[in-house]
Amino acid sequence: MKGSHAVAQRLAAAGFELPEGPAALGDYVPAVRSGSLVFTSGQLPMVAGSLLATGLVGAEVDTTTAHACAARCALNALAAASTVCDLDDVVRVVKLTGYVASAVGFTAQPGVVNGASAVMGVAFGAAGRHARAAVGVASLPLGAPVEVEIVLELA
Repeated sequence: MKGSHAVAQRLAAAGFELPEGPAALGDYVPAVRSGSLVFTSGQLPMVAGSLLATGLVGAEVDTTTAHACAARCALNALAAASTVCDLDDVVRVVKLTGYVASAVGFTAQPGVVNGASAVMGVAFGAAGRHARAAVGVASLPLGAPVEVEIVLELA
């Protein structure tokens, strides 16, 4: 991880640990920098190589667990971004997209994705406020309940 001491300290003060940058699970890279923007690949709620939960939100996974999964996805997205930039150089979180593997009839995707948005607020304060999409999907890789990707702007 490059630099990122202030961001890591703010996260730690709120009880979050910034993990090491993730390895790709396929034929892609975890993050790409293009000019002043950093785009992350979708990140799953992985901890030490295992998913925090599996299944559909609103069925096998409750909203509290899914919210925590979204927060973990956001931490993993920040870790992915840190492989191509210093997080302390971030001037704005531009966009966050959250995908929620949803049971039929489940409509609380925005509440689930709030878990990821909250992490951005902790990490970057007012600069962590972002445009967002919270999308319900039929399934996600490895049976994950949530996947998050972010776009960051650098100084």
